[in-house]
Amino acid sequence: MADTDLKLLYRELVSLEIELWDGIEGRLRAEYDLPLTSFEVLHLLLRRPGRRIQDIAEEFSITVGGTSKVVDRLESAGLCARRANPNDRRSSIVELMPEGRKLVDGALKVFEEELELRIGSVIPEQSVREVTAVLSTLRAAGRALDAERKTAAQTSVRAARAPRQPGRPAP
Repeated sequence: MADTDLKLLYRELVSLEIELWDGIEGRLRAEYDLPLTSFEVLHLLLRRPGRRIQDIAEEFSITVGGTSKVVDRLESAGLCARRANPNDRRSSIVELMPEGRKLVDGALKVFEEELELRIGSVIPEQSVREVTAVLSTLRAAGRALDAERKTAAQTSVRAARAPRQPGRPAP
């Protein structure tokens, strides 16, 4: 494949993500004083209750520390709360509070309207499904590549740390 085609695709994907994010966040902030990051976490808690900080971080491919800061802000605003995890005393479960549920219900309508305006009204439903499938394939391939590289790096570190036996060459 031509190098310029891949670079152009990269620029288009990144630019689209930024423009979508900024457009949706602009409306959420204007109408609900809600950053898109906060909406995403609240929306996840609405769809999939009982998430740990680790679960939220994995869902959005962000750090646990960053996720914890977002949840701290939401918790301070009374939109969610942490409770002890009955299955693991080292972690907590994040729950949506009634005020958070009310906020995310309203903000969800704005979110869906913006998606329809920016995507649904521009390309047909079949194209939405096709693009979604292609992007899912690309993400899965990227995650597999990252996992493979991580495994290779860990193997290299273990091999470098392994004690050498006298009289035997290093691996």
